[in-house]
Amino acid sequence: MTKIEIKKRETELIEMTGTFCSEKLNANYAQLSVKLIKKMGRKHDVPFKRGKLEIWAAAVVYTIGSINFLFDKSFEPFILATDISDYFDTKNTSVSQKAASIKKMFNLTIYDDEFATDQMEANDPFKDMVMVDGFIMKLSKMPAEIQEQVKKERAAGREVQFFTADEDED
Repeated sequence: MTKIEIKKRETELIEMTGTFCSEKLNANYAQLSVKLIKKMGRKHDVPFKRGKLEIWAAAVVYTIGSINFLFDKSFEPFILATDISDYFDTKNTSVSQKAASIKKMFNLTIYDDEFATDQMEANDPFKDMVMVDGFIMKLSKMPAEIQEQVKKERAAGREVQFFTADEDED
């Protein structure tokens, strides 16, 4: 498959997920779907160059949804996993298997920094935590300069830990 054909499939996927997200979810899910599709499109072996686009589109939405509690009634927006497969006229098992392969491909988990919705980022219980000498501590209890350093590093996509020096090590 040529690069032009791959780009065409990528564009079609973006259109399909965008339409679904505008009808059933929100702009944040649409944006994250585009981001994931483009990331897949940059892989050396582009995964969506094979297979039905409907399954790939459903799997992209399913992937983003599964790491952001989309299928949990206590969250907004909420839909059933089968709503996605029904919309794209695909089998839920095919979609969930493809989504699992996408999650594995990019090591995606709940509270993923790159693909978390705005709501998930705002409610992330770990954003006010930092490791000090192997212990989890509240960032808000740390000195202001440490808080700023952590925020700066996290904004750059890096996680930090702190270690206190042993008094015996002089």
